[in-house]
Amino acid sequence: MSFNVAIDGPAGAGKSTVAKAVAAKRNFIYVDTGAMYRTMALYFLRKGVDKNDEAAVNKACMEVSISIAYENGAQQVFLNGENVSGLIRTEEVGNMASATSGYLFVREKLVELQKEMARKSDVVMDGRDIGTCVLPEADVKVYLTASSLVRARRRYRELTEKGITCDLKEIEQDILDRDHRDMHREHSPLVQAEDAVYLDSSDMTLDQVVDAIGRLIDQKIDGQAGGRP
Repeated sequence: MSFNVAIDGPAGAGKSTVAKAVAAKRNFIYVDTGAMYRTMALYFLRKGVDKNDEAAVNKACMEVSISIAYENGAQQVFLNGENVSGLIRTEEVGNMASATSGYLFVREKLVELQKEMARKSDVVMDGRDIGTCVLPEADVKVYLTASSLVRARRRYRELTEKGITCDLKEIEQDILDRDHRDMHREHSPLVQAEDAVYLDSSDMTLDQVVDAIGRLIDQKIDGQAGGRP
């Protein structure tokens, strides 16, 4: 029987970083669902697909094959056989992913792959609707968030460390715009699951967040009949 951890929350909340750390600490598989949507978005950008044209987006989906492999514990994402793991973290790709991830056909194509992975393995999965739609029966659910300014500062620091010139106010506005799209999209909007634990990381270190989620996992395991090692 697999053990599943779902971490949801808005853009820039640190979900991926936290999920990776939790998975590594517990020896679970980390499933970066955002990378899957970003990979799809990269294809749309390459093909010049209009993000507002749902019919064109759906058609392009049919041309896409996305697969995942793990190398030295790190998830590698492949688009039609090409490893694009290093190409999907730009602001342009992120904005396209946010704009198109709400389309039903896009979601259906990727959600089944995510569900299958969770059925077979102990996983930590992060995204926007993991606890509400993808893994509604997850053993532990967390809604991870932080203030928009804190999220913008984290993103600004990440980009500048890579030598990318950026503007803090523009990044924060992008985050607010993305929050609005994610929370108001027609299909699977961003919302805290009723049984998810709300965790605001604005004033927490990474280790503190990871430890907090670790305690939730331990509590769940201890409460299960027979327990788990």
